[in-house]
Amino acid sequence: MALPPGSFGLPLIGDSINFLQDSQFAKKRHQQYGPIFKTSIFGQPTVFMCGPEANLFVLSNENQYFVVDFPPSAKALLGPLSLALQTGANHQNRRKLLYQAFQPRALAGYIDAMEEITQRYLQRWAKMETLTWYPELRNYTFDVAGKLLVGIDNGSETALGNYFENWSKGLFSIPLDLPWSQFGKSKKSRNLLLPELENIIRDRQQGAPSGNDALSLLISARDDEGKGLSLEELKDQVLLLLFAGHETLTSAIASFCLVLAQHPDVMAKVRAEQQQFPATEPLTLEQLKQMTYLEQVLREVLRLVPPVGGVFRTVINACEFGGYEIPKGWSVLSEINQTHEDSEVYPEPDRFDPDRFNSERSAKPFSYVPFGGGLRECLGKEFARLEMKLFAAKIVREYEWDLLPDQDLNLITVPIPHPRDGLRVKFRRNYF
Repeated sequence: MALPPGSFGLPLIGDSINFLQDSQFAKKRHQQYGPIFKTSIFGQPTVFMCGPEANLFVLSNENQYFVVDFPPSAKALLGPLSLALQTGANHQNRRKLLYQAFQPRALAGYIDAMEEITQRYLQRWAKMETLTWYPELRNYTFDVAGKLLVGIDNGSETALGNYFENWSKGLFSIPLDLPWSQFGKSKKSRNLLLPELENIIRDRQQGAPSGNDALSLLISARDDEGKGLSLEELKDQVLLLLFAGHETLTSAIASFCLVLAQHPDVMAKVRAEQQQFPATEPLTLEQLKQMTYLEQVLREVLRLVPPVGGVFRTVINACEFGGYEIPKGWSVLSEINQTHEDSEVYPEPDRFDPDRFNSERSAKPFSYVPFGGGLRECLGKEFARLEMKLFAAKIVREYEWDLLPDQDLNLITVPIPHPRDGLRVKFRRNYF
């Protein structure tokens, strides 16, 4: 059986540089070769595939044909014990433990602190009047993640926040371990991050458990054999939770802010829905569930600009898809962003249309996968959706923002989508 069409690019580095620098890399090759093609990135022959059937095939054959994979840079920086890198029964066991921090009861306990931090940032931005928003949103989501996942206040202003910022820049980089390379700098930051995390964990283990953050729940969590997480594992898992609760959420919230500023008609409908809820009362999970139009808007934002563009897997058994052989040992990238642009599933895919997600329409399975799917669907999915919705409700009720002229709003897409010029806005309180 034939291999997928395509080219491996340059010796050794293959197409890695094009992949990292050209946001249209996959789109151009799909136009040339069709829904499946081969290339070489990060030193590995890799098959790119998109569409609901491809997602279904890759995401539902975990441990049969595929196991999770990340580029070498991400593997080194996430750490060997990270849930993201675990497979098989070990992954299932650890996932069950970590899920305790994201159950509905835990989420309900996060709302008050999330609302308080959101309010503080909104007031700060209104005082600033004009700002470059993306770095501010990064600080906001890190403060929320720091408080609710690790129990620290103002995390973005701490040494932990500073090391984390530098660490995250190298996750998807060429893994040259040299002092001046991005990967080398990020590796050094990981070595500074881990003692900070260890101090936080040891303090929590010795003190009274607060129970109001994910770390407290993880320290007391026990598996079916009554065993808890070791200190070394807690460090890697907390680092992963901070990454998952910060990087991708910043991208999603920034995309929401950008798209709503570009679509005043949608903004007006979101505002109209918010007027049904008393502005003076604290938000509850029940209220958030009733915001059905806002839910459609957020779903469409995640379709149009999914924070994670695709999922990597390693082929453990040769298999066949779309009439082509996928050899054992190769990598596969199942593409979320290209699936979300499939015009057969989403007519006029470049158009922002929240009505795609009204309850009367049903989508094909695995055609909408902003959080992945199958055994490895994003563990923090409901945490992310809660934070996005709470932020969106608060900001739309009380504030307005306009995009400032003369800025590049095109998105840098690797490692996660964000506006090239940082999203410069004029921000103010509204008095409707």
